[in-house]
Amino acid sequence: MSRWRTWFSKKHRSLTEIPLPGEIWFASDIHLGPHTPATQAAFHAFLERAGASADALLLCGDIFDVWIGDDVALSAPPPWLSETLGRLGRLAQSMPLWLGRGNRDFLMGEQLARHLGARILPDTCRLRTDFGDILLSHGDEYCLDDAGYRRFRRIVRNPAVQALFLSLSLERRGRIAAWARSRSMASNQYKPTRIMDVTPRAIEQAFEAAGVDTMVHGHTHRPAVHSLTVGGKSRRRIVLPDWDYDHGPDHRGGGLIIDRRGPRLIAAPARP
Repeated sequence: MSRWRTWFSKKHRSLTEIPLPGEIWFASDIHLGPHTPATQAAFHAFLERAGASADALLLCGDIFDVWIGDDVALSAPPPWLSETLGRLGRLAQSMPLWLGRGNRDFLMGEQLARHLGARILPDTCRLRTDFGDILLSHGDEYCLDDAGYRRFRRIVRNPAVQALFLSLSLERRGRIAAWARSRSMASNQYKPTRIMDVTPRAIEQAFEAAGVDTMVHGHTHRPAVHSLTVGGKSRRRIVLPDWDYDHGPDHRGGGLIIDRRGPRLIAAPARP
């Protein structure tokens, strides 16, 4: 427990605060790529809904299934990516757009944000909304029982490792990313389900360190609203939906709206 207390106390000692009045929309774990055309179409429909109603949109990580560098988007993006970036850029002209980095697209950076007219979300931040303060993150930092992933995360989030990777050719980066993805999928098949979810004590420590009553995150692909008591206070942990319209007969997706009335999950758009 002392290890977690030290880790979370350091992490949340000086949280970035972002004032966001009005109706705020959130989405996470869309996992866009060249082989997800139906998911992409559904996400584009979601963007249109957000553009008609929201005062700000926050995409909280794993927007893309893989991201090997901003230069992909700034040089000659493939058609599927060019279309999505165009829609995001047009949306950013009408409202604040924030891009969060997940465990798949952690290499998104300021170059992409400037290109779109968007802003990069800190890994963890406090949102000051009309409903109250919200602790926001992608969520993978709370999965402390998955020791293998924690080691991987420390390595790939190292600035020196990232600089070395980005110095490679696009082709080589793509091969490395595909290899890492296949290794991850193979490893996850044998991991107990429990360790790929958040660690309860980590969530408690995050609430105590941040001093908020509501937390929002994605990553786990287990959308729900959890009520819990931490430090004698009622708290709420909201897990954002993941998206998939391309595999199997069922589809899933959606997001979250927070305004002065409180938070509410919204259903996925109909299959395009």
